[in-house]
Amino acid sequence: MDRRLAQFERLLNIMDELREKCPWDKKQTLESLRHLTIEETYELADAILDNDLEEIKKELGDILLHIVFYAKIGSEQKAFDIGDVAEGICEKLIHRHPHIYGDVEVADEEEVKQNWEKLKLKEGKTSVLEGVPKSLPAMIKATRIQEKARGVGFDWDNQEQVWDKVKEELGELKEEIDKGAEHKHIEDEFGDVLFSMINYAHFVDVDPEMALERTNKKFIKRFQYLEAGAKKAGRELSDMTLEEMDAYWNEAKKL
Repeated sequence: MDRRLAQFERLLNIMDELREKCPWDKKQTLESLRHLTIEETYELADAILDNDLEEIKKELGDILLHIVFYAKIGSEQKAFDIGDVAEGICEKLIHRHPHIYGDVEVADEEEVKQNWEKLKLKEGKTSVLEGVPKSLPAMIKATRIQEKARGVGFDWDNQEQVWDKVKEELGELKEEIDKGAEHKHIEDEFGDVLFSMINYAHFVDVDPEMALERTNKKFIKRFQYLEAGAKKAGRELSDMTLEEMDAYWNEAKKL
């Protein structure tokens, strides 16, 4: 037997045994696992960002366990099992790749994406945006919304047009702030700026979520260097001037 299939079968058998004998595993439900699955997904995202291949392997294992766990519960409720899950995704992939499993020809990646969204509409969806989960974090959701709209041709023609839109939105935000507009209007304009920046990210081939997370990590590292420097000097940050803190910050940047 293929080693991969053998190990997957082993995992299924372990899951059956744990569900039968382990007090914790016996107690779990679809709902109780949900927040744990979300946490595991973010841990995988961290490992990917760190390019830690060993950690990525471990986190993929944790997520695979969750998939098998959900399928086990589904089989107990006589709703679906892991075979149904695998069969469903196989059929979807074949149906949505007619350029591989049919006689459709595509020119490039963008045409593949466009065909994908068109096929989803033919499957009964009334909007290309239906597949965007409501509970996604706002930045990821904005990225997915724009990707899906782009998939059916709703997009700017070039990078300069999008940058002009970014500057336009920044100007509108500044105008609302300068005239002392209501907070809601300022918030609306701020959202427009972020949305246009996320759109621009596509045109310069940047993942906005990853870019912001890298900046978060960079800020944390530099701020912790500042804290360590202040502690070593016997100082409290709250008692230091901005100029004094900036000296440590610049040292951290050099490092």
